[in-house]
Parts: sequence; structure tokens; C-alpha cells
Amino acid sequence: MKTDYDIVVIGSGPGGYVAAIRAAQLGLKAAIIERYDILGGTCTVVGCIPTKALLDASEHYHDVQHKVGKMGINVEGISLDFSRFIERKAGVVKSNSDGVNYLMRKNKVKTHFGTGSFINCNQIQVTAKDGSVQLITADYFIIATGSKPTTIHGVEIDKRRIITSTEALSLKEQPKSIVIIGGGVIGVELASVYARIGTKVTIIEYADVLIPVMDRELGRELKKILNKLNIDSRLNCRVQSAVNKGDRAEVTYIDSSGNLQAIGADYCLVAVGRKPYTAGLGLENTRINVDERGRIKTDGRLRTAEINIFAIGDVVAGPMLAHKAEEEATFVVESILGLNPHLNYHTIPSVVYTWPEVASVGYTEEELKEKNIAYRKGKFPFLASGRARAADDTDGFVKVLADTKEGEILGVHIIGARSADLIQQAVVAMEFEIGDAEMGKICYAHPTYSEVLKDAFLESCGCGAINI
Repeated sequence: MKTDYDIVVIGSGPGGYVAAIRAAQLGLKAAIIERYDILGGTCTVVGCIPTKALLDASEHYHDVQHKVGKMGINVEGISLDFSRFIERKAGVVKSNSDGVNYLMRKNKVKTHFGTGSFINCNQIQVTAKDGSVQLITADYFIIATGSKPTTIHGVEIDKRRIITSTEALSLKEQPKSIVIIGGGVIGVELASVYARIGTKVTIIEYADVLIPVMDRELGRELKKILNKLNIDSRLNCRVQSAVNKGDRAEVTYIDSSGNLQAIGADYCLVAVGRKPYTAGLGLENTRINVDERGRIKTDGRLRTAEINIFAIGDVVAGPMLAHKAEEEATFVVESILGLNPHLNYHTIPSVVYTWPEVASVGYTEEELKEKNIAYRKGKFPFLASGRARAADDTDGFVKVLADTKEGEILGVHIIGARSADLIQQAVVAMEFEIGDAEMGKICYAHPTYSEVLKDAFLESCGCGAINI
């Protein structure tokens, strides 16, 4: 049967638009379906990009207030225009979305705006906002519908006082106080944004450490750093409820001592994670199954129970990271065409864009202990770096974990200036099996933050640090 397209991608986030573009580059007739009026998905519209815009802006504001004076730069009368602060973020979002639109046109990918719902494994119905319906057929489909914020028992999100990250990125006025439920990536990033501009921030976290899915030393160090921003991080706490009181929100929780506590704030931001978005996809009209967490089940090639339908990104198992979705997108498209793509989940890095940044790849120290894998450790502080001292960015450290026999790098964990960029050296080393001694021997420019990584490699292999 002749179909409308070779491949149709549902969702225009990083996974979706990369899949559509790669398909077009390889000669396939491709289309993309997007339920919203703007391309780019959560990452571009209400996630990665707008958050980074606010993080960078708030960091500049905080530096002028608290850092540049030590450098002999005197600034008087500094103030924050919150409306422009938010407005600039909106401009960044539009620019990035326009870029996705341009790439669709450049690669001749047809865009269909509306909600896509499977009729069967070869046909999908697209319902536009005006109610009009279009039926589209394709040889292959890729589900890349992403995720949306989730909540916990006792906490109902009303988007007024009990909000998610989506609303936190577009508040009309600066809150005087905010309580954040969840000390994971989203929670600590938005805590940083608001604390830097003068909002009183309290984080309530269930675990005994911040960013608990990462190496625990990183979370402990981050707590110390956030404390300098007057962020109150309350760990080992179990939230019981969050209630809209009209002009404020009130959160009740059981603290680490087992006592019931209550705290009020202008807003309660729920940042306890995200869940796969599969609503309205019509999966019941196919053989596609989901697991207990609502993620679409796939095989090792990201194929669903329907041999011509694949799923990628937040909607399948694995870390909910934009770059993970992008890698899966390329992997699936090239697999469909019979190529031999490569995808190594173990070398996908994770980054937290606080300042300093936090970055990680490979095994955590806790995982190595749990798996009884012998390892050696090299650790080096940013405080010992001449470049870090020159920039007054001395918080944090690099930790390298390597195999005791061969020096194979098992994991690298960084909290410090430019960690998001530094971690890529570790990714390359792990991907191409370069040992800690070899990574310590190569030349690093001086003075740079990267020398902290070099010294951690040298410490790991037993050579000892040599830079300052």
C-alpha cells in the first residue's frame, strides 16, 4: 500500500525533530506531528532552554551584587526588572523554536499541528485545534511525545499556588518566598534562579541528599554551595500535603525527627519528577504496551510490539535527558535504514545547571560498591586551580573512579565551574576506553578549569597532581 510518508514522528522535542531531520537527510519522506502551536517540545518551550535563560540571567545579577566588588568593580543602584527578566526568556524560547522551524523547512519535513492518535499501526489521525481531522499513513512511526510533570499523594497541582516548573518559568511577579518539593535537578536549578534574585527558597527533599540519583558526594557538596545562597534544604522529609490558601501556599511534612511541620510561602513548586506523556495516542488501537510507570515498552532497537512503530526519549525507559532522546532518534532512523548505528547508554552524561554546575557520567561510587566492583579514586579540588582562583570560582571538585587493574575509567563526577563542558572529556575517555593514566598524560592548556580534571586523573592512577 502506498503511504503518505516513509516516516512520521509524533512530537517535536529534541528527540522528535532530530529523528525527522535525520530521516530527511537520509532520503526519507518525513513528517512531524506536534500538538502545540510551537515546535521544540518541553526542552525548548518549558524546560531546558528557558530554564537556562533564567539561570544565566540570575547568575549575572547575583555576580554583580556579590562577586564583582571583590574584583574592584563598583556598581551602585542595581535592581531587577522581573518582567524583563521573564520577557527575555520568552525571546530565547522563540528564537530556538524558530530555529527548529527553519530546520524543518530546510530539510523538507512536513509539519502537522494537532493531536496524533493511532487508528492502527499504519494510520494516524491528526486532530487540529479547530476540530478538523486529517488521516495520515506511513511505513514507520516514531513516538517522541516526551513527558510532563508529575506529583505525589496529597499534593494537587492547581497551577495557581501549587505549581510546576512550567508555571515557575512564567510568573507575573517575583515571589517573596517559594517552597520547592523535590531536591532533584529541576528543584535545585529553579531554587538557584529564585534565590539569586532575592526570593526566600526552601527545598523539601525525601532523600537524605540533594540530587539523589547522582553520586552522593556531589549532592552533599551542592547542599553546602546552595546554603551560601541562603537556600534552606530540608532533607529526609516526607511531604503530606500542599494547600492553596488563596494568597499563599501551605506545605505540611514530617521532618527528619518524625515531627509534623508546616511551612507557608507565596508558591509551592512541585518538582518531584516527570512521567511519560502518552495520553490520546490511541495506543489501545495497536499492540503497543506500557510498563508499570507508563513508559512504552521497547526492545533493544527501541521497537515497540508493532514492528513499524518505535519510541524514544522520555516516553521510554532510561534517563529523561534531551541529549539521550537525540541519540535515540538517530539510532532508530539509521536502524530502520539498515545501517549500523551506535548507542552506549553508559556514556550518556548528566548535568545540573546550578552554579557551579554539576556533571556526571558512568558509575557512581555507590553503584560500584553495590556491584562489588574494585575501583581506585582520584579527587582534586577546584580550590587548587589557578584558573578557578583567578575567576573566584573555587567551589567543588572532580572525582575519577577507575578500574584497579587496567585503569579503565568507570565514572567521573564533577561539581565546579564549567562542569557541563568538562564532562565531555570523560565521555570521550570512557567511550574509547582511554585509561586514567593516559588521560593524565595528555597536554591541557594552562591555566584552565580542565586542569582540575587532569589532576584527578593523575591522582587516580597514582601519579599525583602536578598543576596549580
